[in-house]
Amino acid sequence: MVLRKTTAEILRMAAAGQVLAAVHREVQHLVRAGATTAELDRAAEAAIRARGGRPSFKGYNGYPATLNTSINDQIVHAIPSDAVRLRDGDVLTVDCGVVLDGFHSDAARTYVVGGDDHAPQAVRDLITDTYEALRRGIAQLRMGNRLGDVSAAIGEYGTERGYGVVADHDGRSIGGHGIGRRLHEDPFVANRGRGGRGLRLRPGLVFAIEPMFTLGAPAWRVLDDGWTTVTCDGALAAHWEHTVAITEDGPRVLTAHPGEGDLLPVPDGADPRQPLMRDA
Repeated sequence: MVLRKTTAEILRMAAAGQVLAAVHREVQHLVRAGATTAELDRAAEAAIRARGGRPSFKGYNGYPATLNTSINDQIVHAIPSDAVRLRDGDVLTVDCGVVLDGFHSDAARTYVVGGDDHAPQAVRDLITDTYEALRRGIAQLRMGNRLGDVSAAIGEYGTERGYGVVADHDGRSIGGHGIGRRLHEDPFVANRGRGGRGLRLRPGLVFAIEPMFTLGAPAWRVLDDGWTTVTCDGALAAHWEHTVAITEDGPRVLTAHPGEGDLLPVPDGADPRQPLMRDA
């Protein structure tokens, strides 16, 4: 069932989104060579709880941690560990969720450990182009469009740029999703699709949009831990995600960082940290 949110619920989700944005900023300061992914995880959980929230991921279907910390050929869902130590040049995706006042937010960011100077241009382009695909997908979250317009915007851009667009493989799918009182709600948001197809977009719908691109083939597999998802060919991967509400005025990014509103498609003059909408 696809659930629309009221103004009050959107504002509660915005509060959860801004806690998550702050947590991501705290974790980013810890991303350096020598740090373990478990250290990042403990810091993220402490930051969430200090702000009155709870980790969305911890305990979800048995998942044991607060973060997904996916490195290099790991696309998503890698479990933090004291045995995994970051190195300069690693491509690290940090994915995190927060539940606050009964509502979830979900966002992911990809970094080069040690800074961009430690990665070749192709890797830097992969990361920035995956973010650009996120922007293009978000821009389609407008009244009158269809969900397939979002999927098409992401997938077509990735294909044009020559990346593997991670979506369905071997009868399974990875992509975005609705979000609200539950971390994953209907509908599924594919990273490939056909424009003009699917759910008609209306104010009050909230989605986690999350493109995932690779430098190789889009095929993926899940490791024996039941979570860590890697590229089949060992190619590097990038993943970005924001939680976004549809309003009468267009998309409002609930997990945006200060200043990021200049890069994301929000209404003119709107503050992405304080999304508002009229009840339907």
